[in-house]
Amino acid sequence: MKLGNLIGNIKLTKELGLLLTIGGLYALSIALSNTFVNIFLWKQSGEFKDLGLYNMATIILQLITFTIAGRWAKKIDRVIVFRIGVIFLALFYLSVLLIGDKASTYLLLLGCLLGIGYGFYWLAFNVLTFEVTEPDTRDFFNGFLGILGSVGGMVGPMLAGFIISTLNKTTGYMIVFGISLGLFSLAVVLSFFLKRRPASGQYLLKRIIEERKNDDNWKSITYAHFFQGIREGTYAFVITVFVFIATGSEMALGTFGLINSGISFIAYYIVSRSIKSEKRNKSILVGGILLFLSIFIIVFDFSFIRLLIYSGIIAIAYPLILVPYTSLTYDVIGRGWNAGEMRIEYIVVREMFLNFGRLLSVLIFIAGVTMFNPEKSIPVMLFILGSGHSIIYFFTRKIKLSPAPRLNGQE
Repeated sequence: MKLGNLIGNIKLTKELGLLLTIGGLYALSIALSNTFVNIFLWKQSGEFKDLGLYNMATIILQLITFTIAGRWAKKIDRVIVFRIGVIFLALFYLSVLLIGDKASTYLLLLGCLLGIGYGFYWLAFNVLTFEVTEPDTRDFFNGFLGILGSVGGMVGPMLAGFIISTLNKTTGYMIVFGISLGLFSLAVVLSFFLKRRPASGQYLLKRIIEERKNDDNWKSITYAHFFQGIREGTYAFVITVFVFIATGSEMALGTFGLINSGISFIAYYIVSRSIKSEKRNKSILVGGILLFLSIFIIVFDFSFIRLLIYSGIIAIAYPLILVPYTSLTYDVIGRGWNAGEMRIEYIVVREMFLNFGRLLSVLIFIAGVTMFNPEKSIPVMLFILGSGHSIIYFFTRKIKLSPAPRLNGQE
């Protein structure tokens, strides 16, 4: 198959290709290790509360770091901010390797390192995405990035599960985390080929927060991101623990990831090629409903078969939501007040609302498992927190976009 047939009528620039490659390496590394970090900690602690605290520390530091990274991105090159993020992600995996069996003792430290890495990485990646894509390439970029993430999601968990199951458990985990360390190092090398993108001007974060009073589209998209975070905060780690509890096998986690990412790969490709601007809200609505209904499959009985069915359904639902939703978000930002100069502030504020939602989600989870019996409280919380993505539509449907001119690769 020719590349032109694969990507459609899209001009694949060097910058676009590099950013997709780096995003793919990140996705593979995270798919390889991130799931197994939670299981690695769970096997040492056995407490849902401890996993909640670890993820809470990650979210809080990501929230703080994202804000700081935004200020730095206005003073220094965004690519440097990106490299700082990858370095901290590498430090996280290096720390896990060094701490080993005592990792559960340093939950908050590890969570903080990961949060700092996420904050710097995603600030830079999101700003670069905004700068190298246009309205007519955004759906392709987000869809193709989803495809790369799906490929990583197929290869990563299966490879990690095989390594851990074949070797001594601790040795296997260390090898997997070491591979992730190598992939992040490669991403740093590739970042040197990205065009330098220095920024200038004041960091007007407060002004962009207040812009929500003047711009209804901006207010709606920030609320949508808050509710997106409500589901993501807890579901990011609880489901994988359910899979491990149901099977006691790291290889089963690999199978779960393979099915989820295999279906997701096809879904992202179809959605990125077929969902046009006028169909975005319908796609978000259908995806949100599908995602909420999927909860009923696992909430009363999380057997491995039910979890596999659940993984297949959400693999279809997420592309239906995220491809049009991510593109819509960038289009709203591109039409915002002084978007060319304030794009960093817009992205920081968007991430603030997303992480506020994630933080509230994890705090509710920690409170629930601390105050009540986890077996009884977790199903209730999954219902409540799982509704987040289905609420997104009620905000995105209010958004009305006017045509926006292109200004040197920006809007």
